[in-house]
Amino acid sequence: MTKKTINNDVLLASIIKGIEEVKGNDIDILDLREIDTSVCDYFVICSGNSNTQVNAIVNSIQKTVSKELKDKPWHVEGTDNAEWVLMDYVNIVVHVFQKHIREYYNIESLWGDAKITKIENKY
Repeated sequence: MTKKTINNDVLLASIIKGIEEVKGNDIDILDLREIDTSVCDYFVICSGNSNTQVNAIVNSIQKTVSKELKDKPWHVEGTDNAEWVLMDYVNIVVHVFQKHIREYYNIESLWGDAKITKIENKY
């Protein structure tokens, strides 16, 4: 069985929509395509205010991507404590953080060479 390829822009839009549906905030898209050592094309990073909201964001992303694109993440980890959940869509990896954990790990600074696009909150 071959995995169908989904356009990165379409998948990004669907992921962002899933985040916004449940008021995830501080959404950043890190474009890693120009970085030789990167493991994927994009990171999408966002924050939730509690473990309940982090899990709601993860569920919303999965539901939105599944409904719109008939795709599911290759791997998801971190849902047990929901402080930092990683969703691996192969070309795009989504990081859903609680705010204090995001500040502690500061992934954006670790990938300082990446082009970062901030998505303005719609609410």
